[in-house]
Parts: sequence; structure tokens; C-alpha cells
Amino acid sequence: MSGEKMKDTVKAKYGEAAMRVLGGQAGTCGCDPVSANLYDAAETAALPEGAMLASLGCGNPTALAELHEGEVVLDLGSGGGIDVLLSARRVGPTGKAYGLDMTDEMLALARENQRKAGVTNVEFLKGEIENIPLPDASVDVIISNCVINLSADKRRVLGEAFRVLRSGGRFAVSDVVVRGEIPPAVRRSMELWVGCVAGALEEEEYRGLLAGAGFVEVGVEPTRIYAFEDARAVLAGAGLDAEVLAREVGGRIMGAFVRARKPV
Repeated sequence: MSGEKMKDTVKAKYGEAAMRVLGGQAGTCGCDPVSANLYDAAETAALPEGAMLASLGCGNPTALAELHEGEVVLDLGSGGGIDVLLSARRVGPTGKAYGLDMTDEMLALARENQRKAGVTNVEFLKGEIENIPLPDASVDVIISNCVINLSADKRRVLGEAFRVLRSGGRFAVSDVVVRGEIPPAVRRSMELWVGCVAGALEEEEYRGLLAGAGFVEVGVEPTRIYAFEDARAVLAGAGLDAEVLAREVGGRIMGAFVRARKPV
């Protein structure tokens, strides 16, 4: 499948999710083992309901990125805006949080959530993570939540991330990562690609691509390992023999915090 077709499929899926949230429904199943129970209730209490309903991530990068007052943060694939709004709170009025998304419906939802939250140090940009519409060396921290795995050109994404980071800037993303081989049937499944599994990088390949882009201090820290039952839940409904494949992929798929730094 071509990169453009993958992009169109991802855009359609996440556009539908945004429209469901704008209509008052959840953007995903709350029992999804990938995206369930990622945020502390106290942390999200001040956010609009639409930001929580649209949460389709696999981690909580804002809690792991150690953001500081006055920093400029960029969220790659910002969706309904939950991580941008949380980041804006952490960097304070002297900082700024950008959200980048290619889906019009998600951008509309994110801007509505920003309006409801009354947050001013936020800007949502339309664009693709392979071509970030920001100048060189303009960002202190890059975060992302289960989005880089959706790109067909991850090398380009990481190169762009390196470009826009300032000297000493930090790459701090949550993503789905795999350990070992994943059956070809899973890799070929577009439904699973959009669901953050089929396009996930193998751990050592992720490390290699980050190093190849120029990053140092690369680390991959598992935050949630999906066991047999989780894998079966993820595979269900994709037209595959979930029972058999779950035994092959169970324990190999994990939510991880991927971190690196641009050298000074």
C-alpha cells in the first residue's frame, strides 16, 4: 500500500473519531488495552470533556517529558489536543505549546477544546509530521502520542524532529514499539496500522533511526506490555485468526516512552 493511501486511510479514521466526539460520543472504546486509563483524573479534571473523549494515544508523554516553565513544546499528531493543553499548563504563560495535525476535523475539535479550556499559550497547526511547518531550531521539546508509528516515512519524521529542535532539545514521545518479529498478516492489515500496531517499529530499529537522524542518549522504556489477552483484543475484528496470531504477538507489543536528545 502506498504512503499516500496509508495517509488517506489514517486521515479518514481519525476524522471519523473527531466527528464522533463533536457529536458527544467517545472517539474510541474505553476498554481498548492500548488507550485505556492513561491519564490521572486529577491531571485532566480541568480539561473539556471533548479532549478526553478524543484521547487515542498509548501513553502520557506530558507526564514523562519533564516540561519546564518557559519551554516551547510541539506535539506531533495532536488530535483532540489533550497533550497540548496539558503541556501548555506545564510550560506556563511564558512558554508555548504547538499542536500539529493533518486532519481538519481533529483540528476543529482541538481548537474548540482550547476555547473551552480558556488556554491562550497554544497554537494548532495544520500539516504533516513528515513536513513540520516550523523553522529550524524553534522548539525545546517534541512530544507525540501513538502517532509516529502511523507514518509511512518514519525516517523523514525523525529527521524533521531533529531539524526543528534547538541545540540540546529533547525528543520525548509515547509510541507503540515491538520486540522481535511480527507476523506478515498483522503487518499487512490496514486496520491494525491505523490502530497503532501494524506500523510500529521494532525497538532496535527505532533506536537506529533516531541515532541516524543525529540524536544521542536514545532510550526506549516500556510503559505497558500487552499480554496475550490484550493482543487478542487488538487483533479482533481485523479479519485475522486472532486466537492464533495473539499467541504469536502477545508480549511483543508494548507502549513505550521513547526519548532522545539533540546534541549541544
